Amino acid sequence: MVKNYPAVSEEYLKAVDKAKRKLKGFIAEKNCAPLMLRLAWHSAGTFDQCSKTGGPFGTMRFKAEQGHAANNGVDIAVRLLEPIKEQFPILSYADFYQLAGVVAVEVTGGPDVPFHPGRPDKQEPPVEGRLPDATKGSDHLRDVFVKQMGLSDQDIVALSGAHTLGRCHKERSGFEGPWTQNPLIFDNSYFTELLSGEKEGLLQLPSDKALLADPAFRPLVDKYAADEDAFFADYAAAHMKLSELGFADA
Repeated sequence: MVKNYPAVSEEYLKAVDKAKRKLKGFIAEKNCAPLMLRLAWHSAGTFDQCSKTGGPFGTMRFKAEQGHAANNGVDIAVRLLEPIKEQFPILSYADFYQLAGVVAVEVTGGPDVPFHPGRPDKQEPPVEGRLPDATKGSDHLRDVFVKQMGLSDQDIVALSGAHTLGRCHKERSGFEGPWTQNPLIFDNSYFTELLSGEKEGLLQLPSDKALLADPAFRPLVDKYAADEDAFFADYAAAHMKLSELGFADA
């Protein structure tokens, strides 16, 4: 789909650059990249292409959305970011949260994800229940990512690779542990670990294992495990699409 990005002022663009620098230092210092990526994703991943509701429009600032079961712990990210956001009143929360996600990938060694500003802040949080359920398989992943959001099989697998960052917390998701040996480094080790089988201390969710079992997903897992550059290229494209769901559609 062709994107028709809104024009933003020179002042706004300068604020984006300045905020990006502040976020880089803050996220690196606090080692909070996984949390920031989760905030950005959980904001964007609520988009429904049929009703044109939800999506990356800053509604995670509301307690109602933070209170959704899938968002346990996201309020920590919102709270951590607020002192920086206050320095840039010109920026929308929608842009600021997505910018934090982009920076989280970059500061941990991942690809540069293109960022286009101009998302408006919306006042209506999405209904609960739109985010993927980690206990389910490939049919569910397609229901959420393809049918609801409008993404592709390739996007599903590439985006799953971001589990190279962070860990699950039992009190938030019911699962415990990291997916990789270095959960603060963005690389292709999610895929190499997935292919090498289950290991003590590392996590493989049902939704991760679904990537191995599905005949369309599996070749992409193999490809990304063997070629980190290919993973980075596809990940950057998929992350940009996710961060722009419902935004600037021509």
